[in-house]
Amino acid sequence: MLRNSLQKPICTMPYTNCLKKHPTRLIFPYANSILRASLEKGSPQKSLMDYSTMLHFTAFCPDYRTYALLLRACSKCSDIYAAMQIHSHLTKIGLHNQDIIARLSRLYIDHDRMMEARELFLPMLEWSSDPFHGNLMLAGFLKGGQLDKAYQIFKRMPVKDLVSWNSMIAGAVRSSHLKDALNLFSRLVNSGLLPDSFSFSSVLSACARAGARRYGVWVHQLMDELGVEKNHILVSALIDMYAKCGRIEVSVKIFNAVKKNHVSTWNTMIGSLAAHGLGSDVVILFRRMEHAGVVPDGVTFIALLTACSHCGMVEEARQYFEAMTMKYYITPKVEHYGAMVDTLSRAGLMDEAYSLVRSMAVKPDAVIWRALLSACRRHHQTKFGDVTVEQIACQGSGDYTLLSNIYSSINRWNDSEKVWKERKKNKVRKVKGLSWVELGGGTHEFKAGDRSHPDSDDIYRVLHGLLKKAKVEGYTPSIELVMKDISQEEREENLRFHSEKLAVAYSVLKTGPGTEILVSKNLQTCGDCHEWMKIISKVLCRVIIVRDRVRFHRFQSGCCSCKDYW
Repeated sequence: MLRNSLQKPICTMPYTNCLKKHPTRLIFPYANSILRASLEKGSPQKSLMDYSTMLHFTAFCPDYRTYALLLRACSKCSDIYAAMQIHSHLTKIGLHNQDIIARLSRLYIDHDRMMEARELFLPMLEWSSDPFHGNLMLAGFLKGGQLDKAYQIFKRMPVKDLVSWNSMIAGAVRSSHLKDALNLFSRLVNSGLLPDSFSFSSVLSACARAGARRYGVWVHQLMDELGVEKNHILVSALIDMYAKCGRIEVSVKIFNAVKKNHVSTWNTMIGSLAAHGLGSDVVILFRRMEHAGVVPDGVTFIALLTACSHCGMVEEARQYFEAMTMKYYITPKVEHYGAMVDTLSRAGLMDEAYSLVRSMAVKPDAVIWRALLSACRRHHQTKFGDVTVEQIACQGSGDYTLLSNIYSSINRWNDSEKVWKERKKNKVRKVKGLSWVELGGGTHEFKAGDRSHPDSDDIYRVLHGLLKKAKVEGYTPSIELVMKDISQEEREENLRFHSEKLAVAYSVLKTGPGTEILVSKNLQTCGDCHEWMKIISKVLCRVIIVRDRVRFHRFQSGCCSCKDYW
C-alpha cells in the first residue's frame, strides 16, 4: 500500500519549484480533493491507496495540504510506519508547517514514539511560543512514566500555561516523587498563574501520601483565600489529606460541613475512619449513608470490609458481604474477597477463610494468598502454609520475606535460607523500611540503624534513654520476631534501632513535653515497635501516632487505638 509506493522516488520540491523545473509534467489537479473525499467517507486506508495510485500513474507534486490529509489518514488507521515515511519526505522537502508538525507529534505520542516526537518538538522552540505542543510532549512522556524526560521538556518550554504545570504536578504524584510535586505547586503559585481545582486535588494527594500536614493546611488556606469552589473531588481530597496526616477529627468536621450528595465523599470518609481503626464509627456512618438515600457502590463495601478487618468485626463483615450481593446486587470482585479473607484470617478462622478462597467466583490473586500466609505466621499455624506457598508466586521482596518468616517461625532454617538465596538469584532487592517525621518546616527521613542525620549522636542518646525507661516499665524485646538463627543478644540489637524508633527519638529531641508525635512509615510496623510505642506513650505522657502501610496506630497512656488487633 502506501509504504510500498513510497519506495518509488517522487518529486521532493515545493509545488512552484516543481513546475519551473518540469514545465512539461502532467500535474494531477484534483489529488487533494480525492484524498479528502475518501477521508470524509470514513475510508482512511482507501485514501492512502489512492495516493499510491496517483504516485504510480500520474505526475503531481504533493504540497503541505496533501501531507496533512495523509497524516489524518495515518492517524485514523493507526499506520505509524506510513507516517514515519511521510516524515522522511517532509524532512527532505523542508516543510515546517505547524499543523503538519502537530499531527506528526500527536501520531508519535499516541504510538509511544516519544524520541521521534522529541526531535520534532525541540526545533519548534526556536519559532513557536505556543505551549500546546509542549503540553503534548509532557502528556506523552508522563503517560510512559518518564518524569525526568518530561521535566527536561518542561524546563525548555518558553511559555508554560496552567495545563503544563498541572501535568507535571500530577505526573510527579503518579511517579511517587511527592517532594517534587509540592515544589512544583509552590512554583506554580509564585509564577502568577492561579491554580485550579485539578491543581489543588493533585497537590492534596501528594500531601496525603507524604504526610505533609503543614503544607496541606497551607494549601487548604490558599483554596479558601482564592474562593475555590469545593466540588466532591476537592472535598474528598481534603478529607483524605487530613485523615492520612493524622487529623481524622478535621476530616470528620469537613465531612459534616459539606453537602454529601456524591458517593465518593462518603466512601472517602468511610475509608478514612477504617484506616484509623474506628470500626464503630464506620458502622454508624454507613447507616447515615443509607438513611440519606445515597446508594453504596463497590468501593463503599471495600472500605466497610477493610474496617471490619482492622477492627476484628467478623460478624459485621459477614453481614456486609451478604448485603452487597443480596440487597445492592453488587458482584464481588477480587478486592472484596480479599478484604473478607483478611477479616477471617486475622480472626484465626483459617478454615472458613480457606473455604471462601476455594469457593470464589473469580481467581484468587497474590494478595489473597498473602493474607492467608500472613495469618499462618500470626497464629503460628502451618496447616495451610504449604498449600498457600504453592499458589503464591514470589514477585516482590515482601513475598520472599513473608515466606522466609513462615519457615523461620517453625525453625525450618534451611528452607528459610533457600528462600533468601532464591530472592538474590532473581535479583529482587529487599524494600528498606523508612520512617519520616515533619518537623521544623522540613521532612526528616530515617532507616534502621541510620547515622546519616546531622543530629545522629543526640538521636541515639535519646533513644538509649527511652529504651532504658521502657525496660523499667516492663518492655521486653520481641526477639522471636527476628527470623534469623542468631544469638539472643544479636536479635535484641537487630530490633533496637528500627526506623520508627529513631523517628520517635528525633521527635522527642526536637519537641517539648506533651507535643503530639506523628510518624509515617512505608512498611507495616513490627510487633516489637508496636509494644515499645505503647510503653513510651505512657512513659512520656504523650500521644504517638504512627501511620504505616496498612493503617494508623494512636498510642496513648500505654494503649493503642487498634486494641492490638493489627
